[in-house]
Amino acid sequence: MVLYFYHFYSNFFMIVINARFLTQKITGVQRVAFEICNRIQKQIGDEKVVFIAPNDVIVNHLKSNSNIIFTGKFKGQLWEQIDLPLFLKKNGNPLLINFVGIGPVFYKNKLMFLYDLAFRHHPEWFSYAFQKSYNFLIPKSLKNSRRIVTDSNYVKSDIIETYKIPKDKIDVIYAAPSTQFVNKGIKKEKIILTVSSIDPRKNLKRVIESFNKIDSDYKLKIVGAKSKTFSNIGLNENVLNENIIFTGYLTDEELIDAYNKAEIFIYASLFEGFGIPPLEAQACGCACIISNVTSLPEVYEDSVEYFDPNSVENIKNKIEDVINNKKKIHKLKELGIKNSNRFSWDTATFKLESIIKELI
Repeated sequence: MVLYFYHFYSNFFMIVINARFLTQKITGVQRVAFEICNRIQKQIGDEKVVFIAPNDVIVNHLKSNSNIIFTGKFKGQLWEQIDLPLFLKKNGNPLLINFVGIGPVFYKNKLMFLYDLAFRHHPEWFSYAFQKSYNFLIPKSLKNSRRIVTDSNYVKSDIIETYKIPKDKIDVIYAAPSTQFVNKGIKKEKIILTVSSIDPRKNLKRVIESFNKIDSDYKLKIVGAKSKTFSNIGLNENVLNENIIFTGYLTDEELIDAYNKAEIFIYASLFEGFGIPPLEAQACGCACIISNVTSLPEVYEDSVEYFDPNSVENIKNKIEDVINNKKKIHKLKELGIKNSNRFSWDTATFKLESIIKELI
């Protein structure tokens, strides 16, 4: 149900969700928002949760019973900093849940999700405008939030150390693979798959260089699209060849098919708050080899083979070690399924519900 006007009645407690993410393509952080938002109404009650969105094109849709209010005259950050807080103030300053982005900086009755501090530690990976706005506004938004939710203990510790936020103000809610990501049991092909945005921290340049050093009949398939958020540091066109396939952005259906066809999944990210794609790959029956940095060992434990993402030689050796050992591939597939089953969006939603009840 879409609403173009709404009034909050004082005898209800209402929860407002910043639904600007509805106007964005689904990547990792939007995935968290969609999965939890499609469950949270059932947990708390449809009449108590509303979604506030800018008057912009809706790229993705929530379930049909979602109460969506379109308001304001601005878009993007201006909508979030001007129109959204004005709407909230007019309607009794309800609790705001902000899943994606900075959120209204000076609005204090909010719960804010923050997925990593890559913008702080590696501003060179991002566009000038993005990293400047995030480094200026995120600390203020954190200070003005009643609670902060992040996606790993690694990031929680990083926020505490970097911004001196009290630890009891920060909760960890793990992400999960969507239930549609399943192993269809189809025959695997000699494909090494990687899924990420095309940006410097995903380290695709070293993945390609490593792949080009290997003598094998495997193909490297790269799923992802470029974004204006990130800087132009990255790929060198001279290292590409006919065995390297760029697919661009894929729909969920296409992505599930890609995971199911690939035998091996590689994730060479230099910095992650959680890292959902290897979990999706594990759920679809891929053997995973990934970076040994930041939050990834916390999330993947002993279910993957690790490598140093800063070493082309180490990445190459790990790829060769896995593709030449069918027993290891089989073992990694088994461990991967077991690991992916540790995580659930239902569990994540229940945890968020308990935090909301504390705040209410």
